[in-house]
Amino acid sequence: MTEAEQTFEQAQAELEQIVERLEQGQASLDEALALWERGGDAVRVLREKLDGAQGKVEELARRVEQARPEPPA
Repeated sequence: MTEAEQTFEQAQAELEQIVERLEQGQASLDEALALWERGGDAVRVLREKLDGAQGKVEELARRVEQARPEPPA
């Protein structure tokens, strides 16, 4: 599965697994570096998903505000 296909929940679960593995302290240096890099990729996916969701929420809020009828004067 590519990063673009990953859901927020999948990326979050992967990051949690990576952190748990690194916290155990039993990974070799090479493995720890690979996990760290993969964790950075997961964080990027999470940030992109959150930014996209925030943009959608802001757009929907603008639409609701524009659709709201003007109060009578």
